[in-house]
Amino acid sequence: MLTDSDLSALLITLQLAALTTLILLLLGTPFAWWLARSRWRFRYLLEAVVALPLVLPPTVLGFYLLVALGPQGPIGVLLQALGGQSIAFTFTGLVIGSVCYSLPFVVQPLQNAFAAIDQRLLEAAATLRA
Repeated sequence: MLTDSDLSALLITLQLAALTTLILLLLGTPFAWWLARSRWRFRYLLEAVVALPLVLPPTVLGFYLLVALGPQGPIGVLLQALGGQSIAFTFTGLVIGSVCYSLPFVVQPLQNAFAAIDQRLLEAAATLRA
């Protein structure tokens, strides 16, 4: 039987998964579309930044996020200056970490799928106002 602490952990995990999925869909889909269709000269730099969590060990990525989001980090100092508090070790920090870690798993497959769409089909759809 599940204890109260087990149920609490399960609820937090489900909330984290749902919120992370929603954020990734809302941010990752348009970003992947833009990367697939853009001819911006620094697009490859953004692709490399998105892929960074794939090459960094999770502990290093977590340490960098902790440094950035902590009270002495650049984001933590900015939040405190705006009247907020540090988000390190909070649910918000957990969501940010989860989104950062999972972003390449959303952006890269969607970018490849969008790049595979024939440009003529998009032009035909645009002429039909579809």
